[in-house]
Amino acid sequence: MQTLTGTHINLRALEPEDLEFLFQIENNELFWEVSHTQTPFSKFILKQYLENAHLDIYEAKQLRLLIEEKTTKKSVGMIDLFDFNPQHKRAGIGILIHPDFQQNGFASEALQLLIQYCFTHLQLHQLYANITDDNSNSLLLFSKHNFKKVGIKKDWIYDKGTYKNEILFQLINE
Repeated sequence: MQTLTGTHINLRALEPEDLEFLFQIENNELFWEVSHTQTPFSKFILKQYLENAHLDIYEAKQLRLLIEEKTTKKSVGMIDLFDFNPQHKRAGIGILIHPDFQQNGFASEALQLLIQYCFTHLQLHQLYANITDDNSNSLLLFSKHNFKKVGIKKDWIYDKGTYKNEILFQLINE
């Protein structure tokens, strides 16, 4: 799909071969805060998830795409649409890059591709992101792509004995 093909990356549907990468990401405690997870996932559960990953976004209300480096075909991260609401034409967006591949521009390119896909193919009116106020990389990333800060949820995330504020960002398709 040309829409999900960038200069350095491709966004693609999850495949059964992605089980090991998914297992590694989902069980990395560094990501649990952003994924709202508190317990590890078994390979069995993740395999079942992959078997159902073919569900249409209108049925599943979510879409998870793998971010793949174009020349090596190496998996570098994932980007998600969640809380997809076709009635109100909006969805939440989340992105995660494996620590070994951060600071290479993959997140920015993936976000740009998904924004184009959402506004062109899904005809969404808006995208939103929830970002903790200490996640400077994500704050910069979404601001760079014209997401606007529209609100703060005080003490929204409890992590390692402290509360963090979560900032709500929106991008409206004008």
